Amino acid sequence: MTGGFDAAIASARPPAVAGSFYPADADELAGLVDDLLATARPGDDAVTATAAGLAGILVPHAGLAYSGHVAAVAWRLVATVAPTTIVMLGTNHRAGWLRGVGVWDADAWLTPLGAVEVDADLAARIVGLGPPFMVDRAAHRSEHSLEVQLPFVRRALPGTRIVPLAISAGRGELAVRAGTRLGALLAERRAAGIRVCLAISTDMAHYPPATIATFVTEELAPVILGSDAAELARQEAEISGAGLRGMACGMCGIEPTVLGLAALRAMGVGPGVRLAAATSADAGGPRERTVGYFAAAFPG
Repeated sequence: MTGGFDAAIASARPPAVAGSFYPADADELAGLVDDLLATARPGDDAVTATAAGLAGILVPHAGLAYSGHVAAVAWRLVATVAPTTIVMLGTNHRAGWLRGVGVWDADAWLTPLGAVEVDADLAARIVGLGPPFMVDRAAHRSEHSLEVQLPFVRRALPGTRIVPLAISAGRGELAVRAGTRLGALLAERRAAGIRVCLAISTDMAHYPPATIATFVTEELAPVILGSDAAELARQEAEISGAGLRGMACGMCGIEPTVLGLAALRAMGVGPGVRLAAATSADAGGPRERTVGYFAAAFPG
């Protein structure tokens, strides 16, 4: 099988975590993703709820061997509505300078399975919203939270374009206002008949025992599904500061999730639908030091 890296796209983003978070070999990666998608089961309630439209998803972003079976459920559901563009909100793990929302504005992102084109027109419109939205390709160069989603996009949604956003806008009023403006823009596009979907990339609790990771997911899931950005920020901060054993955070992607939930509310979503949840222990990791994973869909 060929696909690989298109050397002709000189300004495209090359993969940063191929060979670590997912296989670098195209055939191996295609087989893994196809197997994950084939065994993914969104559930009748999710399919029914999104029959009239899907505004967005929330997906985990660990190595595919750990969280891929959770993420695949969401991506299989997205494939049923076949959006033309996915606006992807990524967790900022490495770009310490970023204060706002860094937009990758054009060209493509490369994967072992081929290139995924960026929707330059929509990216420009998002940058045009003004601060905190800005062009910042450097913020994406070594970030994995969006890159690990692209094998699913290539296999389940060939031809779909993306707008990658690196989110570092805090979890307060700035993030909520920015999300509301982004959601209003996307709502206008959708009202014009353009099929746009939002994808929020976040893992859940970091490093507690599996029982605590599961507890944290169950505590935060209802407010996530309710698209209540401010309440999620409050509850995640409370859980993170509660002194639970091994806890580093309740959600490593709290910032993109706060901004994303505000955007989804502005898009007029219905109640979110739970798709899947797990911990790294479910994939063979140690039970005393885990990461939580959660996937959800937002009809609209």
